[in-house]
Amino acid sequence: MKKAQQNKFDSLYQKHVNALIRQGKSEKTVDAYARAVRRIANYFDRCPDKLSVDDLQRYFDDLLKTHSWSTIKIDRNGLQFFYKQILKKQWAWVDIIKPPSRKTLPDILTHEEIERIINATREARYRTYILILYSMGLRLGEALNLCIGDIDARQHRVHIRMGKGHKDRFVTLPDRALDALRQYWATHRHTQFIFPAGKTATDRHRANIVMDRGGLQKSFKAIVLSCNIHKKVTIHSLRHCYGTHLLEAGLNLRAIQHEMGHGSPKTTAIYTQLTKQVQQNTLDIVNTMVNRLSINLDQEG
Repeated sequence: MKKAQQNKFDSLYQKHVNALIRQGKSEKTVDAYARAVRRIANYFDRCPDKLSVDDLQRYFDDLLKTHSWSTIKIDRNGLQFFYKQILKKQWAWVDIIKPPSRKTLPDILTHEEIERIINATREARYRTYILILYSMGLRLGEALNLCIGDIDARQHRVHIRMGKGHKDRFVTLPDRALDALRQYWATHRHTQFIFPAGKTATDRHRANIVMDRGGLQKSFKAIVLSCNIHKKVTIHSLRHCYGTHLLEAGLNLRAIQHEMGHGSPKTTAIYTQLTKQVQQNTLDIVNTMVNRLSINLDQEG
């Protein structure tokens, strides 16, 4: 890229990043949308402010050869933001790139399969984490970032801070989960974190960060395979299992939406395609559901 083009790009790129931050986009979104602009600038080796529709079509034709549709969607959204907010231009997206609309249903683990996974988990930190994630329907990061002050044992609830969309919410805390949290925390007694990083109790007590996401996901995958479970499930699948099992137990959709922090009832309604719907008291249902698990919470390993 020639110097004049580089200077122009640097100025527009910084405006792009600043605008994303001003609009309260998450750090991940800022990184992804900024990368989309860098990628197309590198592809053409010039500032992308005057690209034609033909240029953009050619760019996405080549991008499709090497990247997934999920990446394509992110790049499209990032470039759309750049053109609308920074260049003040409109895009005819249907004429350029239109990712296919796919509606898939998640695989749901049975209660027995969740029992097998928890009981097959040798490390106490992972065993406790998996139970907590499932029994409160949390997202991966929400559970990892739990702190002592978030646990309200008297009110049977947990304060989830800065969840998806930077929103706080309260979720129901079942008795089995509270017992597990207390037992595990007693092994390291960190002054802040429930799930601090570290291989030993001493390391965890002194840690200044939480457990590694990658290591947790890798371990979960290995545990599922060791249980001879061949469903397409990840750590996040436990959240879908939570919503589905609550609906099976009789909790109404509005209460499930509240528990899971869904912004729209349409998101929660997906579970009606996986099970039946009835009504009941939230705390009683969550306790009944989690207490059905026959698990070993001994803190060895």
